[in-house]
Amino acid sequence: MRLPVPRVPGPVTGYVLALLLALLPAVSIAGPSSYTGTAPVNSQSDEERTGALQTALANVVIEQTGDSGVIARPEVAKAIEKAERYVLQYSYRRNADGGAPMTLVAQFDAGAVDQMLQKFGLGALAAVPLAPETPTEATVWIGDIRNADDYARVIGYLGKNNFVKAMQPTQATSDGILVHLSLSTDVAHFLGAVAMERTLAESSSRVDGADAALVLGH
Repeated sequence: MRLPVPRVPGPVTGYVLALLLALLPAVSIAGPSSYTGTAPVNSQSDEERTGALQTALANVVIEQTGDSGVIARPEVAKAIEKAERYVLQYSYRRNADGGAPMTLVAQFDAGAVDQMLQKFGLGALAAVPLAPETPTEATVWIGDIRNADDYARVIGYLGKNNFVKAMQPTQATSDGILVHLSLSTDVAHFLGAVAMERTLAESSSRVDGADAALVLGH
């Protein structure tokens, strides 16, 4: 059964809307989550940076799989050789103790790394079929949002979801929000990932104007 988006008149709805509008500039675009890898270096030269990024990504792969031997697999080693494809940013920090004078600190795109590991049957998503790369625009109703902390929890979750490239809350009531999502996959695979992580759950009701209805777990 499809239900209309609930509207609650009075100061409660006004307060929620004011809170939402105040937070919109900070949450309308979701940046990619990242994994951090490090590698010792003697200089900031291009040649040394290339090898250091590969070492840093190898350390991330080991951390995410829990198996240091996995980097010896030919397909994994080949992916690590292309570490610059996964890096978001990097910096250097100086070391005060002995050893290499500096450490390269690299931030890698967590979604891209997870997808690479998933393709090889590794990591937390090893048993999950690869989601098709089908960019999708969707509107999702998320209910049972009781206060500002719940709202922040929902926005934080969507911001870290690897399938969510951008988000824009468009409507709020006293107990939920309507959010426009730009997804890197289709709605079905997005909902499948949501079900696995259990922060949100599918609602048995359907809401007018929404492609899917979810509720926040408490």
